[in-house]
Amino acid sequence: MNIGLKKILFIANPLSGGKDKELMLKDIDAAIDRQRFEPSFVFTEYPGHATSLAGDSDAPIVVAVGGDGTVSEVAKGLVGTEKVMGIIPCGSGDGLALHLGISRNPLKALRTIQDGVSETMDYGKLDGNPFFCTAGFGLDAEVAWEFASSGKRGLWTYISLAWKIWKHFTPQTYRIETEGTAITAKAVFVTVGNANQWGNQARITSLASVKDGMLDVTVVAPFHTYEIPLLAIKLLDGRAHTSRRVTMLRARKVTVVREKEGPAHHDGDPCMEGREIHFEIVPSSLHVMVDAGRKI
Repeated sequence: MNIGLKKILFIANPLSGGKDKELMLKDIDAAIDRQRFEPSFVFTEYPGHATSLAGDSDAPIVVAVGGDGTVSEVAKGLVGTEKVMGIIPCGSGDGLALHLGISRNPLKALRTIQDGVSETMDYGKLDGNPFFCTAGFGLDAEVAWEFASSGKRGLWTYISLAWKIWKHFTPQTYRIETEGTAITAKAVFVTVGNANQWGNQARITSLASVKDGMLDVTVVAPFHTYEIPLLAIKLLDGRAHTSRRVTMLRARKVTVVREKEGPAHHDGDPCMEGREIHFEIVPSSLHVMVDAGRKI
């Protein structure tokens, strides 16, 4: 073994995105620059496994091969360390990867890991639970809850579930408190973003930065079904903040009080939370590989 080679551990979720990870890892293994890197590969076997694998690894670069859930698990094992996270995105949404400008083409994503630069980013906490892209509750949390138990993956499964839930959805009233502001509003959903999107370029917290030490909060007021196409266009072209249905706040700490307990999500993973939920930002605590010159 050449002791000058840099170790890279690839942690793959065999279930995310419905894609064949074995074939993908073979392609990555064949393309990696073995003059500079010494790769190893492992599949996750249960929820939370990626976190322990990342935390226990002695590799200076640990790569999440999967969707936002896999990325989140790997990141949890790396925060506060000098190890750097790479991402090979292959999930249903890939929100953090898209915010960071990482290609969904595995070999292009590998080039970012091999030839890019390490940047330091923030992450958020929902009642102490880390998240790296977005978290929140309302319609999106209801959909995340159903999506996780559906046994199917992919964008169209998510959209069909969202439509089914939307037809019977009742908005709640929320009180949202930041360091200097408090508002009370009825909302379809409240999203707290470290990064700018749910995934698939749906930029719900469209002005968010993962380097500014702030959380971006998007509150979406009730809207009519006929407004969905225009709202979708604004989401996808990064203009969600211009919608008359949207209120946006920015803060280091956020407290949300809602009418009743129920589903929430962090990075798309559903959880049950109480009536009062606390968010905070943890600045500059995770190293990630991005393309040189990429503004994140």
